[in-house]
Amino acid sequence: MKILRADAKAFHHFFAALRTRGGAFSPKLLSDVARIVREVSVRGDEALFSYTRKFDGHDLTPATVEATDAEKEEALAGVNPQDREVIRLAAARIEKYHRRQIAQGWSMKDEDGAELGQRILPLARVGVYAPGGKAFYPSTILMAAIPARLAGVKEVLLASPVKDGRLSPLIAAAAEAARVDRIFKIGGAQAIAALAYGTESVPRVDKIVGPGNAYVAAAKKLVFGQVAIDMIAGPSEVAIIADSTADPVFAAADMLAQAEHDEKAAAVLFTPDPDLAREVAAEIRRQIKPLPRKKIIQKSLSSFGAIIITADIDEAAALTNLFAPEHLELMVENPTNALRHIRSAGSVFLGSYTPEALGDYIAGANHILPTEGTARFSSPLGVYDFYKRMSVLSFSRAAFENLSEATRHFARMEGLCAHANSVQVRCKSGKN
Repeated sequence: MKILRADAKAFHHFFAALRTRGGAFSPKLLSDVARIVREVSVRGDEALFSYTRKFDGHDLTPATVEATDAEKEEALAGVNPQDREVIRLAAARIEKYHRRQIAQGWSMKDEDGAELGQRILPLARVGVYAPGGKAFYPSTILMAAIPARLAGVKEVLLASPVKDGRLSPLIAAAAEAARVDRIFKIGGAQAIAALAYGTESVPRVDKIVGPGNAYVAAAKKLVFGQVAIDMIAGPSEVAIIADSTADPVFAAADMLAQAEHDEKAAAVLFTPDPDLAREVAAEIRRQIKPLPRKKIIQKSLSSFGAIIITADIDEAAALTNLFAPEHLELMVENPTNALRHIRSAGSVFLGSYTPEALGDYIAGANHILPTEGTARFSSPLGVYDFYKRMSVLSFSRAAFENLSEATRHFARMEGLCAHANSVQVRCKSGKN
């Protein structure tokens, strides 16, 4: 495990690599994905089923692309009772948290007598994408579909690749808990294209949410504009700010937990305490030995893991704001005070007993978060992501006349005489 000082040249090289580790999509990847998206948009089911056969290894037809009620019931019958109980607990906590985000429209009457307001309307149909390659992620379904339901979305579709053509019991259980309407057994860039453009079997949606691999992320980038998306998700990451009061066992465990996601996951600890730095490094070496994903963790930590010794907690906070991590843990004596210095992070975990793993599953806050520094300008997924806003204006004749001269003046400043005329023809006098 690398231990670097924040004022060392090696740190700046590491930090630059860390912040650009996801990188831009390669031209070949974009070209390959663009071809898939284009063919699905033109050929519909034919291309969708062809790519499913090629990449997922099973055949689909219009009759089998969507999971039937019988398939859902069969999958649900295979759910371990304890698994179902935990999924329902998580769903209840996620709903409780996100219910606070429900928005209302509003209206006002200004000093000129005009009525102005905003309507808040739910999207009609949303597509949730849940990965299903190396592992299944029922938590993603809960995090994406429950806020959509709370926003009032009329129809929630789920797209998730299946193994051997069979629906996963965990996916079925999460879909049931999140009140998903329809499940489509499709994945990859072809699934994103099908949701964005629609095919004979898959309805077109208004927005696609949920993470995926590089092909899924590239497809979401390419279809944006035809359909809304939540974000372009990159490799996962955690930053930890820790002082001498932190438990090195906890800090090491949380870094390992993040690193097991994949080889490009990042786990970085900032601390002004050199002794803690050495203790955490030793704990990582000890705790990694029995872990089943040891090889993935080793690659991740070798490339994008480090313990950074800073001058003080203020410097740690400043570097963290530059990193803008997806997850941030504050293992310091006064985490609430430290939080005041944090401007950019997707989700912040205060204190030694708030590990990031809680946020992934059961806490209730959303785990679909901005990555790769995008927490500088974007936010966790929430109910607000499933609304559209509509402005509403109502002017009486008197209110119109109060602002008519200013409106004409502004139109003429911009050289748009027809705009000015559309106001002029309504004026009482009909004169300038």
